[in-house]
Amino acid sequence: MSNARTALVAFSLAALLVAPAHSMLPGAPKTYLGVDISYANEMEDCGAVYRSGAKAVEPYAFFKSAGANVARIRIWNDPDWTPYSNLKDVKRSIRKARQAGLRVLLDFHYSDDWADGDKQIAPKAWAKLSTPEQVKALYAFTRDTLAELDREGLMPDLVQVGNETNGEIVSSLAKAKDPIDWSRNALLFNAGIKAVRDASAVSAIKPRIMLHIAQPENVEPWFAAAEKAGVTDFDLIGISYYSKWSKRSMAQLGATINRLRHLYAADVLVVETAYPFTTDGADSAPNLLGDDSLIAGYPASPAGQKKYLIDLTQLVYANGGVGVVYWEPAWLSTKCKTRWGQGSNWENAALFDFKGKALEGVDWLNAPYVMPVEVTFRIPARGEAARFIDGDFLGGVGPRSMSLENGAWTYRTRLMPGASVTAATAVDDAAVGDAPAQTATIGKGATVVSLH
Repeated sequence: MSNARTALVAFSLAALLVAPAHSMLPGAPKTYLGVDISYANEMEDCGAVYRSGAKAVEPYAFFKSAGANVARIRIWNDPDWTPYSNLKDVKRSIRKARQAGLRVLLDFHYSDDWADGDKQIAPKAWAKLSTPEQVKALYAFTRDTLAELDREGLMPDLVQVGNETNGEIVSSLAKAKDPIDWSRNALLFNAGIKAVRDASAVSAIKPRIMLHIAQPENVEPWFAAAEKAGVTDFDLIGISYYSKWSKRSMAQLGATINRLRHLYAADVLVVETAYPFTTDGADSAPNLLGDDSLIAGYPASPAGQKKYLIDLTQLVYANGGVGVVYWEPAWLSTKCKTRWGQGSNWENAALFDFKGKALEGVDWLNAPYVMPVEVTFRIPARGEAARFIDGDFLGGVGPRSMSLENGAWTYRTRLMPGASVTAATAVDDAAVGDAPAQTATIGKGATVVSLH
C-alpha cells in the first residue's frame, strides 16, 4: 500500500473489553477451553486420587468447575495391548464428561496404537487392504462408532478425523514420513468426513469436524495441499504446540493462527499443549517434557506453568483463535506400569502435583482474557463484478475476496479492541497494493469500518 496515498479515517474508540474466556460475543464462534483426560479412567482404576485443597475430587467435575467447557477423548480401533481408549472405555469417558456438563471432542486416531506426527500406522485389520477397501473400512468404522454412541445418547459435540495427521494416514511408519500421496490421502480423509456428516444427519447433535496437525510450522503447507486435493469440508483446524518439538516461537504460532483463520472458513485452536511444573520425576518412567521443553520467561514451576497457559491462551484469542486444550492434566504417577516404565511419563506436566493436589495452573481456565470483537469492513458497491481487501490484519495472506451484501462489499473478521489496523480495497486483487489505504482503531464493541 502506498504511504503517499494513505487517507486516514479517525476512530476514537479504543477501550479494552475484558471477559471470561468462555463468554460469548455476538456473532463470535464458540470458544473451547478444555482438557484431554483420556487417561482418567485408567488412573481411577490404578488408584489415583485427585484433590483440590484437602478435598478429593472427580476429575471431570473438577475441571468443569474450574472453567473447562470441553473434554477431549481419544479412540483407537482395536487396542488389544490395553483395555483403554476402545469404544467401551470411550463410552465410560463420555458419560462422565456429560454428567459433569462438558462438551466432548472425540479424537479418532485410526490406528490400534498411538498415531501422531511421526507415525500413522494402519489398524491391523486394515493393513493389508487395498486403498478402496481401506476407504470403506474407515468410513464404516467412523459412522458405526458415532451411530452406536448416538443410540446411547453419547454423540460427541466435535469429532477429529485423525490425530496429528502430518503424514499419510492409515499407513506405515516409513510411509507416514514420506511425501504424502494426496490422491490416496484425500480419499481417506473425505471418507471420514462424510461418515461424520452422515451419522450426524440422523442425530440431534451435529458434531463439528476438526482436522489436526502437530506443530505450527507444518500446518499451512498441509492444509494448502489438502485443499488442492479436495479436502475442504471441515469446521475447525486443530494445532499441537509443544516447544520441545516445534521450531516456532509462541509469537510465530500466533501469526500462524491469524493467517489460517483468514485463509479457511474454519475456526482455529491449539488442541494440544502442555508445560512442566517441574523437571523432577516421581517414578522410574522417563519424563517426556524436561529442560528441552522450557521457554525463556516460563520456569518449570507451578507459577511458570500457569503463566505459560494464560499467555498462550491470550495469544490464541488475540490472533482470532477460539481456544486451547491441555494434554494430559490427569496422567499421574501410580502403581500401574506402561510399556515405558512404572508410573507416568507426564506426571511433571500434569495439572496436579505428585501427591494429586491441584496446581495453580488450573486457574488458567478461568482467567480474565481480553477477547476480540467483531469487525466489518464495508464499501458501497458501484456495479463492479468483484472487490478485494488487503491489510495488515490479514497477516500477509491477502488480498481476500469481499462478499456483496445489501449493496455493499463486505469483509468480516475478529480483531482486538484498541488495535490500529490499515486496510485498502480494489476491484482487482493485483491492484490492492496501490490503492489508498485507511487506518482505523477498533472499539470495544462490534465495529464497522467504512471504506471508500
